[in-house]
Amino acid sequence: MQKEISIEVDERLMNKSSEIAGFYKLPVPERVRILKDFAKLTDEEVSVLQKSGSLNLDAANRMIENVVGVLPVPMGVAVNFLINGRDMLVPMAIEEPSVVAAASNAAKMARVKGGFQATSTDPIMIGQVQVVDVKDPHRARFEILSHKDEILQHANAQDPVLVSLQGGARDLEVRVIDTFQGRMVIAELFVDCRDAMGGNAVNTMAEAIAPLIERYSGGRVYLRIISNLAVKRLARAKATFSKDALGGEEVVDGIVNAYAFAAADPFRCATHNKGIMNGVTAVVLATGNDTRAIEAGAHAYAARTGHYTSLTTWEKNTEGDLVGTLEMPMAVGLVGGATASNPIAKLAVKILGIKTARELSEVIVSTGLAQNLAALRALATEGIQRGHMSLHARNVAVSVGATGDLIDKVAAQMVAERKVRVDRAKQLLAELEHQ
Repeated sequence: MQKEISIEVDERLMNKSSEIAGFYKLPVPERVRILKDFAKLTDEEVSVLQKSGSLNLDAANRMIENVVGVLPVPMGVAVNFLINGRDMLVPMAIEEPSVVAAASNAAKMARVKGGFQATSTDPIMIGQVQVVDVKDPHRARFEILSHKDEILQHANAQDPVLVSLQGGARDLEVRVIDTFQGRMVIAELFVDCRDAMGGNAVNTMAEAIAPLIERYSGGRVYLRIISNLAVKRLARAKATFSKDALGGEEVVDGIVNAYAFAAADPFRCATHNKGIMNGVTAVVLATGNDTRAIEAGAHAYAARTGHYTSLTTWEKNTEGDLVGTLEMPMAVGLVGGATASNPIAKLAVKILGIKTARELSEVIVSTGLAQNLAALRALATEGIQRGHMSLHARNVAVSVGATGDLIDKVAAQMVAERKVRVDRAKQLLAELEHQ
């Protein structure tokens, strides 16, 4: 069978087709051979692709499909964080320059007034069951709710382990919504997922209760799926920043004005919230959690009123200091998924010294708040580009072949000229190499 697949693969490669039957059945070395031939990779390039570091190829092959290698992402540690009175080093995985340094600097300024105070709600996720073709949807809603205890009991029977950990299905709500396909009945199961993100548990429960929902509604069930808009699973962080630490009351006013712009204008707010997510996503990724789910939930939450607005708030208190808050959905876990299978993710959790998913969520929102403060302060003072320029210049210098001391020399000259570009880097490198 293996030989037949390889013959078919070789024939397809002659025609450069990406339609390769049985690719997922092949061992990793065979997939890499196919990729090498298809993309005309050199032996050196294949070697780079397979430098797996702490995540070996066998482990990666169990995590996703069609594995051919791993993509390392730099992981740094943000320092200076004081969260709920506890000193913490915060692992951050991100490719963008200045983010880790900015978070560390903001955390240092927050320490003056006691650091970050963070809280979180119970880890409740929402599973949705969609019902269509309901003749009398409001009657159906009442009928479903009248059987709530039975439905919750059936849901909890799907995951006795979660229930034994004091988790499980907690409540049921039913909504009637209008769509271009007509009215639909949406049954929503609220599940306490404890220290898991909860995707598998919630989806399993939603699937299990679907026949009951269908029976009591008189309609037809279609989708049975978790929602990433986790409005019942929120994390909140607050910090006060001394006006003196920030650079004066004028800087505080500038930050509040910058926030007001973002809160009112979605074009500005998209970039404002992206800055928050620089901090949030970096910690989510470092701990092996689902970055796409967190991003989706964050932006949906920012638009929940019908107007896309800031996830943070910033205001000046009576002493003239700056007070910032961040509230957002935070569906992260410490069990299951990449958190359990990726050695680096496990190490990141150990570095944090946390024991629960709620603790992790509180660290993440604190980091997001710090990141937003750093970006707004830069915008309100020297501008964001100056902070990025030095590190970006080094990356550009490396990309054109600079090594050793030449990296710093090329980068320094580009920053001085304010011309951080590939073409200028090439010119400077050529000049320095001939000196």
